[in-house]
Amino acid sequence: MGRKRKERAKCKRVQVSFTDDQWRLIEKFKGIMGNDDAEVVRNIVLAWLAEKSVVAETVKKGAKQR
Repeated sequence: MGRKRKERAKCKRVQVSFTDDQWRLIEKFKGIMGNDDAEVVRNIVLAWLAEKSVVAETVKKGAKQR
């Protein structure tokens, strides 16, 4: 458990607001894209970034710089 706390200490926390309609939509992904609110929202954001090729482009740029 101590190791997990160290990893969390390196994380950036943000507070976001959603409308009731947005939140109802997000809640439908609980158990599919994660088990708790933060995990679901994080995975939705990461999936969106991957869909837009932002993740792949960032990895390619990082590989070129090495």
